[in-house]
Amino acid sequence: MSTFDERGNAQEAKFVLDAGKEFKAEAKRNKALGQWAANLMGKTEAEADAYALEVIMADMEEAGDEDVFRKLRGDLTAANCDISDDAIRHRMASELKAAREEVYGG
Repeated sequence: MSTFDERGNAQEAKFVLDAGKEFKAEAKRNKALGQWAANLMGKTEAEADAYALEVIMADMEEAGDEDVFRKLRGDLTAANCDISDDAIRHRMASELKAAREEVYGG
């Protein structure tokens, strides 16, 4: 195998590893967002755990974060939680940052 092929394989392996880490970070973020939103809605601990799974699953609907935002926005509105879109998006960003630091090791 040539050096060029070896470098290509190494790049591909790194891409796969990084994609896996990013998927894990997003799942951690979504779980934390689900717990946070469930707390705002006054759910019990068991309900919060189930809701966190719903938020994780909502992220599978389409690429990007809008599916998660819509899930949170809709459920918080339905529960009469007075919170702005900006506050939700800020929480999404801060939870993703924390999840990435945990997954990527700092």
